[in-house]
Amino acid sequence: MAIDRAVTPMGTVSFRLGLLGVAQDALYASRLADLDLKPKHVALLCVLRLRGAESQMELAGLLGVAPSLIVLLADHLEERGAVQRVRDPADRRRQSLRLTDTGLHLLAAATEVAAQLDEELAAGLPPAEHAALSAALDHLLNGALERP
Repeated sequence: MAIDRAVTPMGTVSFRLGLLGVAQDALYASRLADLDLKPKHVALLCVLRLRGAESQMELAGLLGVAPSLIVLLADHLEERGAVQRVRDPADRRRQSLRLTDTGLHLLAAATEVAAQLDEELAAGLPPAEHAALSAALDHLLNGALERP
């Protein structure tokens, strides 16, 4: 007897994307261990690469995490030479994080890991379906980022 997915959360795209996200995040985390990084470290490096220097408080808001977690992530990345903390000359209480060349290299390595996972995940998809999936995810992500 087949299970009717429609009467459970398994019938929803949101739930299935969540399950897939949890599984992929765990796999990504295990592969990042060789780089001594976690997915949240990579997220922080991404934001710095895409937006430039940001205060730790702003970064917490952008990543949807507690400011104390940003401090811990930044401490680890600073020890690795991947980021620099820079005091704001106009407000000595404010520190911005800046990506270093080492941070760019770490981000490139983490990107390679993610690209390999993409290849493994989509290995069974024909190229047209892979392109359609990528476009659909971009569209959904952009919509999600625009919501308050």
